[in-house]
Amino acid sequence: MTTPTTSLPPVAWDVAVETARLKEQHANRLVVERLAEELSLPAPTIVARPELVYVSVADPDELVEWLGALGGEIQRSAVFEGVQLWSLRTFALPSSSGSRVPVRVSVPVPVGESVMPELLRAVAS
Repeated sequence: MTTPTTSLPPVAWDVAVETARLKEQHANRLVVERLAEELSLPAPTIVARPELVYVSVADPDELVEWLGALGGEIQRSAVFEGVQLWSLRTFALPSSSGSRVPVRVSVPVPVGESVMPELLRAVAS
């Protein structure tokens, strides 16, 4: 009778991968929280992921603040129930390590709502 060899079960590997993802997610959140604080940017809702950070704001004028501070490009979703989601695609300022965290700042905008010219100019064609 042969005894099976012992090795780490797949679960141990999954835990290691998930731990690394959670660390990256936490680090990304801290980068964006610090950025928002240092630049006095509105960030009422922050959802971090290992690959990027989502920020939701309540008003298009708040999106203008992020655009003015970091630059980027505005994209608009298809209209749904009379509302479009306007999202700024940008990056957090480079850290001391030189890495840049992608940031998506979004706001729901009712169709026909007046928005600042800066937003209109930044909308992707």
